[in-house]
Amino acid sequence: MTPGFVTVPERDAYWLANASVPATLLADLPPGVPVDADGLVRVDVMIRDARIVAVVPAGGADGPEPRVDLARGQLWPCLIDVHTHLDKAHTCERAPNPDGTFASALRTVAADRSTRWSAEDVRRRIDFGLRCSWAHGTRAIRTHIDSMGPQAAISWPVFEQVRKEWAGRIDLQAVSLIPIPAFGGPEGVELADRVAAAGGILGAVAYMSPEIDTLVNRLLDLAAERGLDVDFHCDETGDVGARALSHIARAVLRRRFRGQVVCGHCCSLAVQPPEVVSETLDLTAEAGISVVSLPMCNLYLQDRVPGRTPRWRGVTLLHEFAERRVRVAVASDNCRDAFYGFGDHDVLEVFREATRICHLDRPHGDWPRAVTTTPADLMGLAASGRIGRGLPADLVLFEGRTWSELLSRPQANRVVIRNGRAIETRLPDYRELDDLLGSL
Repeated sequence: MTPGFVTVPERDAYWLANASVPATLLADLPPGVPVDADGLVRVDVMIRDARIVAVVPAGGADGPEPRVDLARGQLWPCLIDVHTHLDKAHTCERAPNPDGTFASALRTVAADRSTRWSAEDVRRRIDFGLRCSWAHGTRAIRTHIDSMGPQAAISWPVFEQVRKEWAGRIDLQAVSLIPIPAFGGPEGVELADRVAAAGGILGAVAYMSPEIDTLVNRLLDLAAERGLDVDFHCDETGDVGARALSHIARAVLRRRFRGQVVCGHCCSLAVQPPEVVSETLDLTAEAGISVVSLPMCNLYLQDRVPGRTPRWRGVTLLHEFAERRVRVAVASDNCRDAFYGFGDHDVLEVFREATRICHLDRPHGDWPRAVTTTPADLMGLAASGRIGRGLPADLVLFEGRTWSELLSRPQANRVVIRNGRAIETRLPDYRELDDLLGSL
């Protein structure tokens, strides 16, 4: 077992004592527990038979059960990663992005996919990513699956098999990823049927074109006919004229679509005129659309011009969406591929960088929910992403006590508890993938 900063007993019942918990992550705030200026509370949490059976003020633990003193270290529910690309991950060494631009990433991944993405290649890279996620404390993942042409017939069966293999450890959902023009013809119908058969989410890359309204209507109709939710890649650009989000919102209202709609990226909103921003924010809220920001990847790709320092951060307007009660999550997006050459499937890293990039502090407020409660709700996982009596004991223990301590170090000595027991948190060795990469 990889050593953590505390040792959790191999017992069916024990207390996690003297823990600091973001109050916003508690299902219910225990009576009489004060919330400090940074939104943290100190509690004792009792685990019995793989579930949380009590959350009481710190010092309130009683009975003969052993106590694990967290010494005010933070206690979180397991993390939720609601927008990833597991099928692209860990290809950066064999398919590097030559200049770091979005256009080069598209070309590089397309070339790699057409020559290297066999079922075994995709399966092994997905499994490697999941083992990283497991060790870091991730409870659930939604991944977008490249579904262009023959790749759909390769990658969707792989995903379904991997989902079975990981059942009970990481809940997995899949979204089709394909340019939205595909839904103007028979390929879109076939893909919708494939997604429905796999219990997935219907998705596409939505961008401006004369046919955008017709195409979004068609996608929503195909989803409605099959009872599917939808998840778009949307306006992943700094082009001030990229306004697909407002077209999607109008289509949702126009078609009276009742499924869940998630839009990822929405980067261009940050560079648009105030009147356009205000209208789009209002439409998004009215349509009930949820937004996922991918701060690390967007910071890496957006406004990248060789030889010039970027002028903006590439992220969407998280604070403004939240002010209108639009549900907002942040997620990891790409990991070690041509779109983002870094990352380790660690949602704490995502939250740490999102806090810095998007100013999700002073106050921290409800922002810890962006990687826990909110994405759990978007994935339909009502028992995940929060801490409370009767909920599963799927938890992450961090040595960091304050926000500065938690977010200044990687928390590599964290302890991950699944079903009430501490798990192995040693990360897989990159060398396992050497034979797939070819160049190392």
